Amino acid sequence: MNWRWIAENYGMIGTALGQHLVLALIPVLAAFVLSIPIGYLVFRTRSVANAILAIFGAIYSIPSLALFVVLPLALGTKILNPLNVIVALTIYTTALLSRSVVDGLRDVPADVKQSADAIGYGAVRRFFGVDLPLAMPVIFAGLRVATVSNIALTSISVLIGTPSLGTLFDQGFNQGFLTPVWVGLILSIVVALAADLVILIIQRGTLPWVRRAS
Repeated sequence: MNWRWIAENYGMIGTALGQHLVLALIPVLAAFVLSIPIGYLVFRTRSVANAILAIFGAIYSIPSLALFVVLPLALGTKILNPLNVIVALTIYTTALLSRSVVDGLRDVPADVKQSADAIGYGAVRRFFGVDLPLAMPVIFAGLRVATVSNIALTSISVLIGTPSLGTLFDQGFNQGFLTPVWVGLILSIVVALAADLVILIIQRGTLPWVRRAS
């Protein structure tokens, strides 16, 4: 590790880290909002839900680099526009999180739903007051996986010229100099661990009954 290089490039490292956080976390927030209604609609399809979830799995298997190249044609953006990366990662994260929403809703006990119906809960009130809160532990688990995955995937954006921590990997490999690679790797791990911890804290704060049950 060349500490002198780190001190001389502190500003560039901080900029790459900031860009990486924006590219990785905006898709997580967007996908969290999108996946709740999408997952609910898929859950409501019942017999064809598994087929739709298989399609989501297929979407997640599309190579990210191919998606980065195709999206500018669909969005009318330039290849270097960071919006391409944000949209691509939002698609991946929504596909992953929607599956968690379906799994969470499937885990809600039938007797709990029947009890809510028996005391007069309508469909909307039961969803927001009973089904969704009970499904949230599974959704949070999916959110943690999706967030860490996004932080790792974002580094690939450097291949289409969008700066991120991947810039440090690119610089290190091109120059045969490992310090930028180590810095990028360590920062990626630290960011992933920090994001996972923040989500866990939010989960425990918003779902106190889960903490008491455990």
